[in-house]
Amino acid sequence: MTNPRVSFEFFPPQTLEASFRLWDTVQMLAPLQPSFVSVTYGAGGTTRKLTHEAVTTIGKTTGLNVAAHLTCVDATRAETLEIAQSYADAGVTEIVALRGDAPKGAQKFTANPDGFASSVELIEALAATGKFNLRVGAYPDKHPEAADIRADVRWLKRKIDAGASSAITQFFFEAETFLRFRDACAAEGITAPIIPGILPIANWDGVKKFAARCGTAVPQWLDEAFAHAIRDGREELLSTAICTELCDTLIGEGVQDLHFYTLNRPHLTRDVCHALGLTPEVALEKVA
Repeated sequence: MTNPRVSFEFFPPQTLEASFRLWDTVQMLAPLQPSFVSVTYGAGGTTRKLTHEAVTTIGKTTGLNVAAHLTCVDATRAETLEIAQSYADAGVTEIVALRGDAPKGAQKFTANPDGFASSVELIEALAATGKFNLRVGAYPDKHPEAADIRADVRWLKRKIDAGASSAITQFFFEAETFLRFRDACAAEGITAPIIPGILPIANWDGVKKFAARCGTAVPQWLDEAFAHAIRDGREELLSTAICTELCDTLIGEGVQDLHFYTLNRPHLTRDVCHALGLTPEVALEKVA
């Protein structure tokens, strides 16, 4: 069995301390030779400038292939395409194109009157420039706003047809969830790679709250396992073991790429990658 290709998601720092944490995260994970790394966009576009700075800095200082998240939230079409052009000017050719979450305090996404109304419109416009490799999001559990899983799959098909080359899924807890989704995508005629999003669990209570917001099903057995592990002080050990087993099962089912949501906490991701047989190369030197 060959080792998988891996990629990592970071989020942009909003404080000096967070900046050091981001660089430490990059430094720890870069030796695993990711196929790409991505930097998120805050809800409501709140980290637009910080995302741009993080993307360009990581790219210049490490040589990693960096993908910038770009959303439709709180911006006109012209503003969004101007941001995309600034990435192209900086040599960034990878974009994760998303509709984006509603701004803080809003109940649902509302498009800017002069903005893109959906991720499909955004993807079509970015694809028309011919300057980017576009990745999109996918939901192996039903998206909170979708009628059912089939509607999610059909919407993903529209995004791929609009110009996306691959999709990265929301995190999930059981391999069967992803495998059923992959089969449904194949049945819908989707041939682009579907990359599973993997979340090493650093804080179970926090992850459960996040799962509730994005519609990810939480298995009862997993909740019970973490309750026992937390009581015994073995939460990190359990997290590493469960995440490694999840990834190993996916690899055994033919998955070739894994995308890790690091939350800028790299240790669990690194440990899981090591357990999967990924050998680090020379570490990056810290930039003064």
